[in-house]
Amino acid sequence: MKGKNVVITGASAGIGAACAEVFAQNGANLVLTARRIEKLQKNAEALKKSYNVNIHTIQMDVRNYEQVKYEFENLPVEFQKIDVLINNAGKALGIEKIQEGKLDDWEEMIDTNVKGLLYVSKVIMPMLIKQNYGTIINIGSIAGHEVYPGGSVYCATKHAVNAISKGMGMDLNGTNIRVTSIDPGMVETEFSLVRFHGDAERAKNVYNGLEPLTGKDVADIALFVATRPPHVDLREIIVTPTAQASATVVSRK
Repeated sequence: MKGKNVVITGASAGIGAACAEVFAQNGANLVLTARRIEKLQKNAEALKKSYNVNIHTIQMDVRNYEQVKYEFENLPVEFQKIDVLINNAGKALGIEKIQEGKLDDWEEMIDTNVKGLLYVSKVIMPMLIKQNYGTIINIGSIAGHEVYPGGSVYCATKHAVNAISKGMGMDLNGTNIRVTSIDPGMVETEFSLVRFHGDAERAKNVYNGLEPLTGKDVADIALFVATRPPHVDLREIIVTPTAQASATVVSRK
């Protein structure tokens, strides 16, 4: 990856931050976006110091199409050729039944997980098509393959990511652009803390009694995907902790 440019959305924490570190460690230059710019810039400075790579940070809400369009169409010259796009920005909010669901949570999940991914992809895909190469990695979820009680809207958004990823592969066929969906099970990041609106004890209980995946586990897979020979496209990867057999079947000690 030395000298290649990698775009990562939602890069201030969790899987996005782990991808930033793993790709920087392997010599990639980075375009990192997130809403929390202070945290993003702090992480970026640490990566620059540790790995001597170039990093461009952008305070961005992927739900804002005009902002997404402006920022990516006005990248610094050295970042205008994009080798890898990692669509990572996403979230789960709440675990209520549909009849008890909070509309604000629904709107934010749909706008971020589905429309945000589409907005970023719509702007960057023509750039990749013009250069006739590139890799798109969409961070999905096991929730894109299964549904569980209280997770219907989040699962719906990740089913959409699954469908969009497959559609991207078809729409980009013949362009030498690869599309992969990495669909993790339980990953211990800020995911549950966000889902439970800051309830740290409830979030911690999600991972009690098992060893969950880490952000780095997923980042290592993303690096593997991006470094395959150009003729190799890993379309879909489902990864879970060994203790997790499905979205709802989990062995705890």
